[in-house]
Amino acid sequence: MSSSVKNFTVGYNPLNKSSTFSSGDYLTGQVTFELTNECEVQSLFVKLKGKAQVSWTENHGKTIVTYQSKEKYFSIKQFVIQESMGKNVLSPGCHVYPFTFQIPAQDLPSSFKSSCGKILYTVEANLNRSMRMDSKAKAEFTLIQKRNTDPALMTPQQNMIDKKMKLFSSGSVAMDVSIAKTGFCQGEGIRVMASIQNKSSRDIKPKYCLYRKYSYFANKKRKVETKDILKEEGEAIPQSAGQTVTRIITVPSTVTTSVLNCNIVKVEYRLRVYLDVKYASDPEVKFHIVILPALEGSDNQQSSDFLTSEFDQFPNPYMSGGMSFLQNPAAPEPSAPPPSYEAYGMYPSLTGLDRKP
Repeated sequence: MSSSVKNFTVGYNPLNKSSTFSSGDYLTGQVTFELTNECEVQSLFVKLKGKAQVSWTENHGKTIVTYQSKEKYFSIKQFVIQESMGKNVLSPGCHVYPFTFQIPAQDLPSSFKSSCGKILYTVEANLNRSMRMDSKAKAEFTLIQKRNTDPALMTPQQNMIDKKMKLFSSGSVAMDVSIAKTGFCQGEGIRVMASIQNKSSRDIKPKYCLYRKYSYFANKKRKVETKDILKEEGEAIPQSAGQTVTRIITVPSTVTTSVLNCNIVKVEYRLRVYLDVKYASDPEVKFHIVILPALEGSDNQQSSDFLTSEFDQFPNPYMSGGMSFLQNPAAPEPSAPPPSYEAYGMYPSLTGLDRKP
């Protein structure tokens, strides 16, 4: 950057206590910079961008294959100082230029970052001068998908299993488990009711595990990462006994919300309820859980869980050559778009929730 331009920054004004935005919101901010001497400027513009991107590598024998894909949601350009035939000469000193954007009112996925992918929303500023390097600045902002009103999220779930014991145990165990709905907010408790019949020759203990599943899609390939979020266990149920037990599993307020509306990144959650039986495979049932943003004004706002340093290791192959964005909310590109979930044959709708891991 030339010595005539100092402290070139772009920033935005928080909209609420959690400093998050949703589709349709207005984002206001300012470009600020200092000039050490008089400067002729060709143009100054600001861009609002939204995109998703994945990248990972796999070893196939001696060959390392890189899988990557991107999805663009919008890129809106706004000139603060317009290019013109005349001269735009700025005086020395501090300059502040305000701007306002409306985030496109479309179904946008929530912000997300991991070691293999990201859903990123940014505001970027560019100061162009003749025969000089452009001055650039960028600020990320957090976007949360608007509250999902799909009736399927309020649908109760029930699952059961009846299993005969083998090897070191005899008899059978049965478990009938239910939860009140499918969608839960960050920080909300999941009430799990389980009717357990222990007709085996050993004591059994109910256990609970909430885990997340990240899926990435690129070049007709799918990469899956799973991680346990929390584990809990109940009291042992003696042999030849039956009990109905209730457990409240609290969704951590720090977890990332579910992402189900992106073609190349998917964030899902499962609640696994199982019986710990010694020397035998554990009978289990699973529930598909959708985690929604905490209610506005509560103490359980979306946290910076997805802004971990883990993302710093993520390669960004698209930025080096400059990414070409449309000036309006992105329409499908001429090239083939990423396959939909249905094309993979892996993701039914909420009304037909899969029972896969």
